[in-house]
Amino acid sequence: MRSTALLLSVLLALPASLAAREPAQASPPLAVPGLADAHLSPGFWIDALADADRVVLTPAQIAAQNARMQAEDPSIHDLEALPARIDGAQVRGWIEALSKLPERELFADTGRPVPSDALRDIQANAALDAVPASQATRHGMVVARADLRAFPTRLRVFHSAGDRDIDRFQESALFPGDPVVVLHESRDGEWYFVLSQRYAAWIEKQYVAEGDREAIHAWGRRAPFLVVTGATARTAYTPENPRVSDVQLEMGVRVPVLAEWPAMEAVNGQLPSAHHVVELPVRGVNGSLSFEPALLPRSADVASDYLPLTEANLIRQSFKFLGERYGWGHSYNTRDCSGFASEIYRSFGVLLPRNTSAQAVSPALNRLPFDAGDSHAERVQALREARPGDLVYIPGHVMMVIGHVDGEPVAIHDTSGMAWKPEGADDLVRLHLNGVVVTPILPMMSNATTPTVDRITSIQRIRP
Repeated sequence: MRSTALLLSVLLALPASLAAREPAQASPPLAVPGLADAHLSPGFWIDALADADRVVLTPAQIAAQNARMQAEDPSIHDLEALPARIDGAQVRGWIEALSKLPERELFADTGRPVPSDALRDIQANAALDAVPASQATRHGMVVARADLRAFPTRLRVFHSAGDRDIDRFQESALFPGDPVVVLHESRDGEWYFVLSQRYAAWIEKQYVAEGDREAIHAWGRRAPFLVVTGATARTAYTPENPRVSDVQLEMGVRVPVLAEWPAMEAVNGQLPSAHHVVELPVRGVNGSLSFEPALLPRSADVASDYLPLTEANLIRQSFKFLGERYGWGHSYNTRDCSGFASEIYRSFGVLLPRNTSAQAVSPALNRLPFDAGDSHAERVQALREARPGDLVYIPGHVMMVIGHVDGEPVAIHDTSGMAWKPEGADDLVRLHLNGVVVTPILPMMSNATTPTVDRITSIQRIRP
């Protein structure tokens, strides 16, 4: 018994003695340093503001900013203003700028290298040799959420065998009602190369309906209308008309309302007593565009106009994506960092460029630039003065400021991960966050010696 008790006392003492010699770093309760449960509620940040409901930009100011964006930002295209014919050299230029095969090896979903002949076939499917010297401008509209691709292929490709998230052929996505100009068709006849307001890329032909330019753009201006203010909204399921059944609408999408629809007249098998009757674009069997009624449940998070642009609303809108999976180029039916920012602002009627590279330098916004001559202290001070809704850019990424804790800036962003260095540690702790998260900005590290703050290229302030 005595020997057993002695052995037990040794065993109980052993971990404590080891811990005393090698203190373990305590992990933050929510993995992210400085993050508390309270920080995951929009109310925490809104309550900290002195004038949370003050209007930052009026609708007239937003319209003026959007007009500047259309006129001054080279990444934004005015589809209505395009001429009746488009030069073939311009079309080839758009395609060649995007559809360039990387020189490095690419891997498929299987983890195996993609054969070089398969890549050549994909490039050949772009049919650049078939682009005419000049062509009539063909207008269309997207009828369902659809991927924009670098090449006319569904093949997902990655830079490493273990990667499954960043598909290098994925570019972006378009949503129902987005107007496009059809510029080219793939050799296999399954893809269009299209120009949208913010991007030029390949889209599956089945998601585009061609129609009259005036009718397409008039639909986008019709009133009354609804704006999706939730992360997403979905039309009611209907077997009677699959083309308008369970259609996913993203934050900021605007759809016309058929306000005079008779109360006793069914829409796709249902009376609209618990729904909004909206009008959606559909694609006919011959690829032509028409519009049909659909039901949007009254439970959907929608508004009868764009939301007032206030700091409180910016915070509320951003938190509607909290926890959503990160989707490079809008893959996984979600969105990436720049899509996250632009869709939040789209719910206020604010137009932003698609990619961070264009957002960060847009001349139409209130930009605070940084370069190598700006010190760490100057950058930190700018962040401490930042307001909710300010967009902070580093190469390839954007974060939205939501407030401060003890004067230290905090952001919400859609990120694959972050790194930080615990006090007294030599190595970084890398967090595979892979979604929309709240993080303090100052602890973030780009590498073992460079704080992320020191890589900030600009802060875009969507305010006067």
